[in-house]
Amino acid sequence: MPMEKPPEENPGPPGPTESIRAGYDRWAAVYDHDLNPLPALEEPVVRRLVGDPQGLKVVDLGCGTGRHTLWLARSGAIVTAVDFSSAMLAEARAKPGAETVRFLSHDLATPLPLPSGEFDLAVSGLVLEHLRDLRGFFREMRRVVRDRGRAVISAMHPSMFLRGSRARFTDPASGKIVEPGSYSHTLSDFLMAALAAGFRLARMEEHAPDAGFAQRYPRAEKYIGWPMLVVLELDAADRPC
Repeated sequence: MPMEKPPEENPGPPGPTESIRAGYDRWAAVYDHDLNPLPALEEPVVRRLVGDPQGLKVVDLGCGTGRHTLWLARSGAIVTAVDFSSAMLAEARAKPGAETVRFLSHDLATPLPLPSGEFDLAVSGLVLEHLRDLRGFFREMRRVVRDRGRAVISAMHPSMFLRGSRARFTDPASGKIVEPGSYSHTLSDFLMAALAAGFRLARMEEHAPDAGFAQRYPRAEKYIGWPMLVVLELDAADRPC
């Protein structure tokens, strides 16, 4: 029987990710403007691997302020965007083109309130370091993607943790550096979780900034030649009969 469609809003009870949620609520006011080099390095890679999304049903898991969501919508995709930060979602909803997007408030550490096999493509940008249970996340992603669909997932490269780097921002209210909260994973953690969920690896790319990029984003200068970003392109294998 088809799965009954759940309600649009499902914040759920507070859980272990509450401090991460609170951090992103504070980050939302400056997220698009603080010259963070990682999203700038990531966006063109994700868009290239996604290709032309015209007419595709796409879910953006951890949409934040809508970096990928609104590009997908402008490009003709039918987009559902999911995030647990109300402030991030408010920023996304306020942008031009957001009226065509279905936004859901939901914690990705819990099962998705979405029917199985609904989407042609799943996208997730810079979320994995904030998830303790990678296998649960990839399992839910695979569940909502149709057989022979795809997924494109980016993450801060695990090697950044060796340099003491995690997601962080300067709080505009206090001027203090805030780290919302991160879990240390390895590349094999990412890959094994994806494979266990029923995905096949189509492509994996690792990216480091060069001197030209660091001129535009000075915070990347100390990471020239050091991998900052990993992006996975996954194919959704057919489920067993």
